[in-house]
Amino acid sequence: MERQPLTVTGSEALMLALKAEGVKTIFGYPGGSIMPVYDALYDYTRGEKKAFDHILVRHEQAATHAAEGFARVSGNVGVAIVTSGPGATNTLTGVADAMLDSTPIVVIAGQVPISALGTDAFQEVDLVGLAQPISKWSYQIRHAEDIAWAVSRAFYIARSGRPGPVVLDFPKNAQTEKVDFVPQKEDFVRSYVAYPPLDHDAVRQAAELINNAKKPLALVGQGVELGNAQDELLAFLEKADIPAGRTMLGLSALPSTHPLNVGMLGMHGNYAVNLKEQECDVLIAIGMRFSDRVTGNTKTYARQAKIIHLDIDKSEIDKNVKTDVAVVADCKESLPAITALLNKGDHHEWRSSFLPLDAKEREKVIEPAIHPKEGPLLMGEVVNAVAEATQGDAVLVTDVGQNQLFATRYFKYPKRRSICTSGGLGTMGYGMPAAIGATFGVLVNSEEKIVNSEGRTVVCFMGDGGFQMNIQELGTIMEQQAPVKMILMNNNYLGNVRQWQDMFWNRRKSFTRMMNPCYELIAQGYNIPYQAVTDRSRLAAAVAKMLSTKGPYILECAILEDDDVLPMTPPGMNVDDMMLEPTP
Repeated sequence: MERQPLTVTGSEALMLALKAEGVKTIFGYPGGSIMPVYDALYDYTRGEKKAFDHILVRHEQAATHAAEGFARVSGNVGVAIVTSGPGATNTLTGVADAMLDSTPIVVIAGQVPISALGTDAFQEVDLVGLAQPISKWSYQIRHAEDIAWAVSRAFYIARSGRPGPVVLDFPKNAQTEKVDFVPQKEDFVRSYVAYPPLDHDAVRQAAELINNAKKPLALVGQGVELGNAQDELLAFLEKADIPAGRTMLGLSALPSTHPLNVGMLGMHGNYAVNLKEQECDVLIAIGMRFSDRVTGNTKTYARQAKIIHLDIDKSEIDKNVKTDVAVVADCKESLPAITALLNKGDHHEWRSSFLPLDAKEREKVIEPAIHPKEGPLLMGEVVNAVAEATQGDAVLVTDVGQNQLFATRYFKYPKRRSICTSGGLGTMGYGMPAAIGATFGVLVNSEEKIVNSEGRTVVCFMGDGGFQMNIQELGTIMEQQAPVKMILMNNNYLGNVRQWQDMFWNRRKSFTRMMNPCYELIAQGYNIPYQAVTDRSRLAAAVAKMLSTKGPYILECAILEDDDVLPMTPPGMNVDDMMLEPTP
């Protein structure tokens, strides 16, 4: 029997279209040009029609970061709804962040009626034009009859292929017009090839190179998690006996404790894997983009190696590093295809060569960072204390700066989808709202059964700079009682910039010292439990109290002001020019 159309307003049509996409959580902030939608939301967040939980953030940028955190942890598309003008432009940082980190979100912004477009009407802005360069797709829904199609298309584009953000501009007339609503399912866009067909010749070439390799090395990126190919990755690595480094965004794609895991790649990654990139004979990049923070000087990067690049996005091939064999496909398909052609590998001698370098880093960097014997608290020991107390069951969210670099280095990742951080854009202020989104994301089991993470703790490491950039979201945490465990690592500096000034700018600390407020009073104002730690003898007990307290918590740790993140490859240098000790 053919479904009869339902005559509704455009705003209610949006509710029905979101419901058809399986949306259950929305992050947003109302305003004049989106008011009809919020009027419709009134009915769809309560009573018999209830379909959504709406989380009222305190700033539109936070809505997008919360949607990102939700998406990264749950595997579903995150949704943000905002008004026009400044409400819409406030989302652009989050849109750009999601684009660079391949995070699937849909941002729906109000707009003035189409009759007023181009008149400089109150809070009018060309959102489609602004968003186009930093999104997968941006589109203006000019009439209510286009809502079902546009929303379905938006979600398809956001979640398919290499995921990313989509922006829908929603003029007020389309929100109030009547329409006969019938759900649509868009799964085809002309000229958009979400899942390129697998090239079996490339697969054979890749397998041949790997079978003949004496010193193979895999570089694992977030694409493995985005493609839900963690099992396929393990089968590939274990059959060929290949050591694997992980990018920052790909840290939880391979368990930290796996014997083939050789650490984090990049400027502040692990010593052995960065040096071995310059020694391997075959380098297999899987779902990663050869960021400058991974490669260092590309003119000298892995020149001795044959390079195999597995990626779903053809534009990444040869963009930064010249590839010998490119396998452009979903890694969930390409990895098992290559694995089927591999010989059973044994690279024990090659893998053993990493161990002396690991030992050197542990002696010179890791042990002094996580087990200092005297002096003020260090970021590494705080991260290590939280990692040990949560026993690998937590989701790590970070802000940006030294807190991010220490946290990603010293946290543990035994489970999938366990890290949420701003990689490509490096957005300060990301941490707190992303952690809010993550607390809702861990309660979601996606349709693909990606995670079953109900009850997982969300810990968020922030510096004093990033904490204050979106500090108003403490209001959202207060209202929702979002159980974010916030670890504020306070060194009274913009620490990462200070470190660079010390190392590369003759210690000229230009405007990096922070005059900070009393965070205890701020926590009291938001009625959030708070504790300060200045003595390492009390750190373990303070972490235990934070984790055992129901709901949100702020743990402020007084950190050594000139604590540096090491090892470090100086900017523009070769990837193996890693400093294990600070400059004199």
